[in-house]
Amino acid sequence: MEYLPSLQQEFDELKPSLFELLAEQQLSDLLPPSIRYILAVATHRHPRYLLRILNSYDEVYALVSLIVERYYLRTFGGSFTENFYSLKRERVLLTKNGEIPRAQMGAAAPVRETLKLRTSDVWKNLLIMVGIPYLKRKLDEGYDIHAAPQASLVMSGGPRYNPSDELPHNPTLRQRLFFYYKWFLRNVYPSVNAAYYFSVLAFNLAYLFDNTKYSSPFLWLIGTRIRRLGPADHRAIAKTLESNPGSGGARSRPGSGLLGLLSPQNLYPQLLASLRYFLPASIFALKFLEWWHASDFTRQLARKATDVIDLPAPVVEGMITPFDKKKIIEQRKKAEEEKEKAATGGKDIKPALKSPRPRQPPISATSYLPIFTVPLPTADSENAGTCPICLSELANPTACQTGYVFCYVCVFHWLNGEHQRQIDFMNKESSGAAWDDEDAEDEKAQEDTETSKGQDGRHGQWESGKGRCPITGRRVLSGTEGLRRVLI
Repeated sequence: MEYLPSLQQEFDELKPSLFELLAEQQLSDLLPPSIRYILAVATHRHPRYLLRILNSYDEVYALVSLIVERYYLRTFGGSFTENFYSLKRERVLLTKNGEIPRAQMGAAAPVRETLKLRTSDVWKNLLIMVGIPYLKRKLDEGYDIHAAPQASLVMSGGPRYNPSDELPHNPTLRQRLFFYYKWFLRNVYPSVNAAYYFSVLAFNLAYLFDNTKYSSPFLWLIGTRIRRLGPADHRAIAKTLESNPGSGGARSRPGSGLLGLLSPQNLYPQLLASLRYFLPASIFALKFLEWWHASDFTRQLARKATDVIDLPAPVVEGMITPFDKKKIIEQRKKAEEEKEKAATGGKDIKPALKSPRPRQPPISATSYLPIFTVPLPTADSENAGTCPICLSELANPTACQTGYVFCYVCVFHWLNGEHQRQIDFMNKESSGAAWDDEDAEDEKAQEDTETSKGQDGRHGQWESGKGRCPITGRRVLSGTEGLRRVLI
């Protein structure tokens, strides 16, 4: 499409097409959100140092952009992204049609020096490259905060009047300015924003059909246009880089070697000039990561790497199963009975009833209260496939996040704090369920550990286990939504 302007007049090889300018503008618009995202990710790791920078990102980015763009305008004649597309900015002559084709062909170097941006032109371009985008970002953000909610309320039929938006009696200067600022955002800024985009569209269409030399209304206001870099521009830029201190060229002053590069005077231009290579390298790295995560090569590589690895069976140390624990307890009881028989001369005397060893309940980390839990069923064949809550055969087995399996109805009501066993325990009532002797002893042990103060029930002294695993007492994330059915 770059041959389209040649339909009206002679082809100008230094005039960029509209599509080159749009590609450069899109790249320039992608830089702020990309850097903000990288900064936000880094802030999660180092919030102490980066949180203030992230909160003032627009101001920091505008300041850094001002430094970088000023260097590129003075050295390369164009912005940072324009130099990536081999574009530059030059002044427009006040001659007829603003073109001097013969002088451009015969004396390209003098014409370049004549059309080169002066100091005042550099600051004008910085105003439209840094100042106007920063102002527009702040206005868009203010419109989303102060004007967009009101518009949504009006369109949805809600009330439009908000007492906080009215100007208070005897307002301060700050309140008055803020009131007029919100009034501007709600009544004037939408029209200004629409005029801005329509003017840009009109200049783009006029530039496409070669009716103007300016691709933007702001370039028309400051008398600057965008051109391609020619042979004279490349020679001048190479000469500038060679004579630049710290570049290591032939004309670099003494002391600008390896140690001279680390000096502040040489480090500043070297750092800014290295951005020319950082941008294409980052684009290549991004495309490589997209291919790496989207292709099947990574999955095949990971599959081949894991095929040759024989993973051993998991070894669990320091944990005793309930079945082994029950055997150990029985052996201890038999040993104690034999000792008592030996102490009484071999007579079989019925020992006094001893209260069972209380089962230590888990303690809540927030309320510091014991949590009501149920014991883990033994590994006997009789208890296999039973629910630890109702001690009946598993109906619709459901796994908790801790790995234990219960009946779906039991664990659902338990997480909601509505199970009858929880209610009976908190009210000190018998549930009437067919609990076994071991379960009754465990409940009696929990009652013995309670420091009762004569109050009815255990409210305020125990937690019922609502929202927690019935066995471990750990908090279940997402409540009942964290349950998973078990397919048998």
